[in-house]
Amino acid sequence: MIGLSLFEEILNAADKHGASDIHLSDNCYPAFRISGDISQQDDLMVLDKAMLEGVCKAVLSEKQYKHYMDHRSVDLAYSNKNGLRYRLNVYFERGCPAFSIRWLDGSFHSLEELRLPQQLFKLAKLHDGLVLITGATGSGKSTTLASVINEINETRDCHILTIEDPVEFLHLNKRALVHQREVGSDVHCFADAIRAAMREDPDVILLGEMRDLETMEAALMAAETGHLVFSTLHTNDAVGVIDRLVGSFPGNQQEGVRQQLSMVLRAVVTQTLVRPDNASGRVPINEILMVNAAVSNLIRNHKPEQIYSVMETGRAQGNQTFDYALAVRVKEGLIPRDQGMRLSRKPHVFNELLNQLLGSS
Repeated sequence: MIGLSLFEEILNAADKHGASDIHLSDNCYPAFRISGDISQQDDLMVLDKAMLEGVCKAVLSEKQYKHYMDHRSVDLAYSNKNGLRYRLNVYFERGCPAFSIRWLDGSFHSLEELRLPQQLFKLAKLHDGLVLITGATGSGKSTTLASVINEINETRDCHILTIEDPVEFLHLNKRALVHQREVGSDVHCFADAIRAAMREDPDVILLGEMRDLETMEAALMAAETGHLVFSTLHTNDAVGVIDRLVGSFPGNQQEGVRQQLSMVLRAVVTQTLVRPDNASGRVPINEILMVNAAVSNLIRNHKPEQIYSVMETGRAQGNQTFDYALAVRVKEGLIPRDQGMRLSRKPHVFNELLNQLLGSS
């Protein structure tokens, strides 16, 4: 099949370049995201509508193709001939097929290998409540979450249930029993899957994304009934996720949701990937909110602005602000000081924190 061989050729080229994302569209060269930047691959052929339609028909199942035609887009997972896995979003753009493709690093990296803070090990030891990993698209949320789930899988005798669209990391049974359900092929939607999970005896539930009100309600209910629930949201600061979540509900429900969240929220980890000015690759910056009685009380009484003070003074409990996490990376030599100043949210605070860290070393 011409469409399939063309697609495999593009995937192989992306793999050789170490690309994290691939974009295919009409009258354009394939574009790869490499170390955070988009680069058009003019050594490959310009794609046209017929080529892209051929790829669609070669890659999509009959059911997926129908969904694509009916809804004008479809999400799916794909494994190539070399065993590499990808997440595909196929959509229409100016009346032509277009592809947004994310490489799924199926190998598990330890928290240390990912340069993630040691505090995240605490998340793998929790037994109930809601943990949110947040950040922009492409910030490594799924990779971080997969590492935490793998840590649970290796260290605890429990039942893990993942609900994803699509399944990104394949978890084999280790100490834990793992079941993975894919939205679209195994269940109609996230909300249906998490409601069904209440009858499937899970200890830990990974919910790939809380996209709608119904899913958020089901996730809060699961956390409230004694399950440990992990999920993701697209927010760029740990405290902002509280208002984002509460604000997703109708006004007459928000007070009740705030009370519920104050009881079930255990932690928020916001991740940003930064490419150093003086090096290749990207470095994670993690803002961490570990919820204790004081934070629960502030959530309950709608005082999110005071939570930052708790984060600033509660580093012994695992909290850290974005500026503190950034200062740590500068001290470690992973990010230049002037770049840290530019990226900081409060430059004077960042400077003070960095001087304290350098003075204590």
